[in-house]
Amino acid sequence: MKGNLALLFDRFTIALLGTVILASLLPCRGEAAHILAIATILAIALLFFLHGAKLSREAVIAGITHWRLHLLVLACTFVLFPLIGLAARPLTVALVGVPLAMGLMFLCTLPSTVQSSIAFTSIARGNVPAAVCAASASSLIGIFLTPLLAGLLVHAGADATAAPGNAIRDITLQLFVPFVAGQIARPWIGGFIARHRTLTGIVDRGSILLVVYTAFSAAVVEGLWRQVNATTLLALLLLCGALLAVALFATHELGLRLGFSREDQITILFCGSKKSLASGVPMANVLFTPATVGMIVLPLMLFHQVQLMVCAVLAQRYARAGAQHDREVPAD
Repeated sequence: MKGNLALLFDRFTIALLGTVILASLLPCRGEAAHILAIATILAIALLFFLHGAKLSREAVIAGITHWRLHLLVLACTFVLFPLIGLAARPLTVALVGVPLAMGLMFLCTLPSTVQSSIAFTSIARGNVPAAVCAASASSLIGIFLTPLLAGLLVHAGADATAAPGNAIRDITLQLFVPFVAGQIARPWIGGFIARHRTLTGIVDRGSILLVVYTAFSAAVVEGLWRQVNATTLLALLLLCGALLAVALFATHELGLRLGFSREDQITILFCGSKKSLASGVPMANVLFTPATVGMIVLPLMLFHQVQLMVCAVLAQRYARAGAQHDREVPAD
């Protein structure tokens, strides 16, 4: 029971909630906000440098031959999700208003998670090498594809997003260049990072918490909690749950009907139905003005927790079903 609760409510989720509360009660303003904005840019660059250094090229090369699975995961992530978001836009605007509907649409353009997709695939006894490749490819492609999709689909108003050229420049300088630098440095620092996962985890999660604090501080100063009441928050949570349910059903059916093995179906389900908080929060910070970032990332934060809770339960169910199958089928 304790292990199940740890999957459902991990310390990082509690830290995120605490960060939002802190920003709501003590938002940074003035010169402090300016200093934190600079620190946030540096933290994001360090975050993507570490992502580049952690990504194993050998794992990507080993899994890349499974091209049908990878294309399906990418299609679910960058085609299916945006189509669902577009179809649901009239409903989302009616239920939660334009700013949060923009956040839901931005959510639909994001890449898949890496760590949790691989972890849940492993728990569920899926194709882990393929999950490593699919999730990593999604994260890398998302650095460029997400800003393009967001520019096309997220109608944020005249002052809510950076100009397309500036957005691409900022994404390249703040995300892609550090990522490539990490890949280049991997032969020298990859071993150190592998041996010091706790340290890199602190940098990873600390960067996200810093971005969340600065984003929510700016949003609170602009009147975030006057615009988002308890009813709106509940409606947003239900929309996130419905979005995840549709994605899980679609990825399950596609994997089944296209003839993939059970292990591959599990990989498609977990890699194709999830969205990355680690990539989404820094990207929102680059693509949107400080006054709007808090509203944009709020749907992502809710979706993040919903997907962790639901996928934790699903992974354990798949694991039990796999163990039962092994007991029923005699070994050769």
